[in-house]
Amino acid sequence: MSTTVPSSELTASARSDSPATASGPTERRSASWGADPYANALRTGRGPLFLRRSDGWLLPLDVERWCSGAGSADLSALHRCEGPVLDIGCGPGRLVAELTSLGHRALGIDVSEAAVARTRGLGGAALLRSVFDPLPGEGRWGTLLLLDGNIGIGGDPAALLARAADLLGAGGLLIAETAPVDVDERVRVRLDDGRGGPLGEPSPAAVCGAASEPFPWARIGTPALLRHARACGWQTADQWGAEGRTFVSLRRPVRERSARTSSQSAESANSAPVISSQLPK
Repeated sequence: MSTTVPSSELTASARSDSPATASGPTERRSASWGADPYANALRTGRGPLFLRRSDGWLLPLDVERWCSGAGSADLSALHRCEGPVLDIGCGPGRLVAELTSLGHRALGIDVSEAAVARTRGLGGAALLRSVFDPLPGEGRWGTLLLLDGNIGIGGDPAALLARAADLLGAGGLLIAETAPVDVDERVRVRLDDGRGGPLGEPSPAAVCGAASEPFPWARIGTPALLRHARACGWQTADQWGAEGRTFVSLRRPVRERSARTSSQSAESANSAPVISSQLPK
């Protein structure tokens, strides 16, 4: 398995991708997650915060846990990581910070400026990017993390699995947290601080900002994720539970890469491996 991500590639991205200057596709995708009430919740370290469907159904988001240190369930996943780790949707950065303290080379990406700022404040490396944006180290990551519900990013698990396969090196590992129930749904949701109306209208504060805009999301239980993964050629490495949370680890499919990715992999052969101190802050 490839475990080399050139430090020059990461450093260059960090210099040109500060939260204050990022634009283009990332800016459009970060409209909901980058504004109130999500940004306020991350800055204060507490909720309430929900994903709200149009029918008024609410999914609580565990902001307090996200903004605390890594717990034992988190560690059950982190101790399985191999090689350099990309945390997709890193949020306030507890996993990136913990991985760094454990001696891993780790990078977080998130579409929220508040999340990236908080991750960097903890001493972790983070970029303001979507997983579907061009990323450093494509085709060379050892492990990808999709925890805290992030398997739902984009509302299309098959597309997310395909993108993950492009990011990982040969034999790379994807560690995903699944819903603790057998569910496989695609929904459009909006962020809500719990002060919305009874029929699902956004709160008055959200109406004034980008958080009122709905975005696609998915909820996937373990059986559903394994079905999607098998259809895409992934191999199940492990599945487990900890503290009421459920996890799956998958091995990247063996398949031909695009010419671009193959070229990147060839170029990385003579590149120096990244160490923690070289990652962008």
